[in-house]
Amino acid sequence: MDYRYSVVGGSLLINNPNKTQDIGMYQCIATNSFGTIVSREAKLQFAYLENFKTRRSTVSVRQGQGMVLLCGPPPHSGELTYAWIFNEYPSFVHQDNRRFVSQETGNLYIAKVETSDVGNYTCVVTNTVTNNKVLGPPTPLILRNDGVMGEYEPKIEVQVPETVPSAKGTTVKLECFALGNPVPTISWRRADGKQIPRKARRQKSSGVLEIPNFQQEDAGLYECVAENVRGKNMARGQLTFYAPPNWIQKISDAHKAIEESIFWECKANGRPKPSYSWLKDGEPLMPRDRIQIEHGALTITNVNLSDAGMYQCVAENRHGVIFTSAELSVIALGPDFSKTLLKRLTLVKVGGEVIIECKPKASPRPTYTWKKGKEILRENERINIMDDGSLRIVNVTKADAGSYSCIATNHFGTASSTGSLVVKDPTRVVVPPSSTDVTVGESIVLPCQVSHDHSLDIMFTWSFNGHLIDFEKDGDHFERVGGQDSAGDLMIRSIQLKHAGKYVCMVQTTVDKLSATADLIVRGPPGPPEAVTIDEITDTTAQLSWRPGADNHSPITMYVIQARTPFSVGWQAVNTVPDIIDGKTFTATVVGLNPWVEYEFRAVAASLIGIGEPSRSSEKRRTEEALPEITPANVSGGGGSKSELVITWETVPEELQNGGGFGYVVAFRPLGTVSWMQTVVASSDASRYVFRNESLPPFTPYEVKVGVYNNKGEGSFSPVTVVYSAEEEPTRAPTSIFAKSLSASDIEVYWASPRENQSKGRIQGYEVRCWRHEDKEENARKIRTLGNRTSTKITNLKGNALYHLAVKAYNTAGTGPSSATVNVTTKKPPPSQPPGNIIWNSSDSKIILNWDQVKALDNESEVKGYKVLYRWNRQSSTSVIETNKTSVELSLPFDEDYIIEVKPFSDGGDGSSSEQIRIPKISNAYARGSGTSTSNACTLSAISTIMISLTARSSL
Repeated sequence: MDYRYSVVGGSLLINNPNKTQDIGMYQCIATNSFGTIVSREAKLQFAYLENFKTRRSTVSVRQGQGMVLLCGPPPHSGELTYAWIFNEYPSFVHQDNRRFVSQETGNLYIAKVETSDVGNYTCVVTNTVTNNKVLGPPTPLILRNDGVMGEYEPKIEVQVPETVPSAKGTTVKLECFALGNPVPTISWRRADGKQIPRKARRQKSSGVLEIPNFQQEDAGLYECVAENVRGKNMARGQLTFYAPPNWIQKISDAHKAIEESIFWECKANGRPKPSYSWLKDGEPLMPRDRIQIEHGALTITNVNLSDAGMYQCVAENRHGVIFTSAELSVIALGPDFSKTLLKRLTLVKVGGEVIIECKPKASPRPTYTWKKGKEILRENERINIMDDGSLRIVNVTKADAGSYSCIATNHFGTASSTGSLVVKDPTRVVVPPSSTDVTVGESIVLPCQVSHDHSLDIMFTWSFNGHLIDFEKDGDHFERVGGQDSAGDLMIRSIQLKHAGKYVCMVQTTVDKLSATADLIVRGPPGPPEAVTIDEITDTTAQLSWRPGADNHSPITMYVIQARTPFSVGWQAVNTVPDIIDGKTFTATVVGLNPWVEYEFRAVAASLIGIGEPSRSSEKRRTEEALPEITPANVSGGGGSKSELVITWETVPEELQNGGGFGYVVAFRPLGTVSWMQTVVASSDASRYVFRNESLPPFTPYEVKVGVYNNKGEGSFSPVTVVYSAEEEPTRAPTSIFAKSLSASDIEVYWASPRENQSKGRIQGYEVRCWRHEDKEENARKIRTLGNRTSTKITNLKGNALYHLAVKAYNTAGTGPSSATVNVTTKKPPPSQPPGNIIWNSSDSKIILNWDQVKALDNESEVKGYKVLYRWNRQSSTSVIETNKTSVELSLPFDEDYIIEVKPFSDGGDGSSSEQIRIPKISNAYARGSGTSTSNACTLSAISTIMISLTARSSL
């Protein structure tokens, strides 16, 4: 081999390639111990581009004339692209609807020459492989002096080839350009009337039609149309589709025993349809004797060792060639049981069928003989040796048990393997499940008990309607019961309608499989009725019909009709005719409906077992209108402003209005008169009417009634009731206002009522306004009294603060004028210091308390005395003793525990209380103690003295 060639990992490397020596076809050949395969051929070419060698003469044309400048590329190899320089580089000719450069020929086309086109033109040719460029000689273009070219019809100079073969998946470019005056427009269309593919692109003012990813459906006859005002011209080209071969079925390695046959088939698609050939170890394979070749199929019968090797299927059309490879290995081997021994132990039941497999590895296929023990086994109607060497025994008996040997022989040797056959008694179902009827909610047990050979493992499974029962997933209803290996009973708890169907108990051992079946019928409440329909509807009735649903194996005894409206709370049972609807009746009339209400209905079926699910609801229908029957309730009124009569009532609910256009008729007259005044309130939501008249006397009784109406007419009126017209506000202010401070937080206010003959308005009570000096009057606190009370107590005030007070009379019309304002200052706050150092002594049925004097601070009221509060520990009522001293003597029985508190009082009220003191039940007549909290109890002995100090709280 030439030193310039080397093979690296199967690739061919050529150093310093030479065009003369290395151009040509190459093919890779791979060989190893299994055979040889070849690659497809590769063509090596050298790209080049030589220089232009010709000169160009001047081109002279008229203005308005079309022109073609030829490029004439020099000798080359490899794809070229073209461009033209105008005058000097880098001024290139710009392509538009007037100028076009063909990438097929390199020629420059000018549809209509203009004065601006005069100059030198140079063709630039580029080799896309080497990127090498060469420039042709300049071609001068000048205008002739013999006038301007007139208008003429388009002349197509760049035409689509008559046939354009196009490969699948490629981008196809069609060129078309015409000369003409005026400049023609270019358009494209398909001659078969189909639309040009949407993926197609038009470039260079439609001079190029580009179709990417070309497919079979894009093939056809395409037309280029050039047109101007002088006429039009057309060129046609046929796009044909082709595709190189592509595998749709390859061959794969095969291992065949000697004397067997091999069949391989390869399939490829392509356009045109590929042809097939076969290679063996890189050499053409021809049909002969045992070898048959038909299209892509290869058959070799009775293979021998010489047939082993590498095979290749080759698919080829004029656009390409492809290879698929596979190895054929031929096996020649004497019988060998080392990896396929007979099954050591085979179990079968009496009366059953058994196949003992004998599958030694051997090539060619051996002949088989069988022995039972040492005796050659003879075939008969129960025993036969199968084609693959396996032994088949039917209707097995106990006598068939024993040791069996398979002997395999071919011309490369003999081998044998032995196994044992054990015959067992068959399994039988002794207590099968039986078909039964049950009611929803009940529980049953389906028995499944068998007799079987106890040396064999047994397994019970149950299926329901063809599906295995999952006892973990469905454990709420299904459970295995029995507790012994011969019973596989099934318990079904809380049975539902869905549990009806076929139950199969399946029993399996290692030698047999059997099953027993039972049908379960579940009786339950009826299913929902179907197709509830409103056949006719009036103002108070609806005629219904329906179809019965499933009775679930229990006859339907009755139906109940339910209704729902936008105003009801859920579904409600309704009255029907007939009153009781039996199970064989499928129509009923609903009565007692409200007029002008939208209803929907449903039916519910019942049987002796129970009430079923309701049907789907019917369509919604509105009852017809009727005169209103319900009158407004709680007609009353009163109050309002001066010269007003206010009448109120409760609105009639929408479901009782009986029709559209619902409203109210309000009638009223002075008490004791005959004629009624009436007014219409046209709103169904209205609940109030106000009659205004300046001559209306205040607080005068009127008889009032409210009626109703709708589109059908007027209904009745409510019962007559008496309502008073609005009264006037009081016109006089209270007098003699006086206020005094009761404590630091309370004051008492007094006033005198206006004289009745001096005030026009009725007085219902008084409103006291109270505000602190620092606050605004509009934020005053308001306290109202009822009736004739002329004093009130105001509490929760701040101590030692100046307050202003004023009083007004009021009634339903409002408040009257205010009294004069009075001022009052609350007293100083009571002492904040509680009594301290409280000591008690008991003697002769008496308890003597002593405590330290409390001194008030400068901003507190002076102490006027003390309050001693005491109660039994088990009682809630408290007794109080007041004293102006710092001690007190209490006469209390000793047989109870007592809780005692002490607090000072002053003009500002009660001060802070001491902590509670507990005095326990005392068994000795003499005892002593000091204050402590109630949570600490002490017991006194007859001779003991207890001193417990109390640290008083201080408030500085």
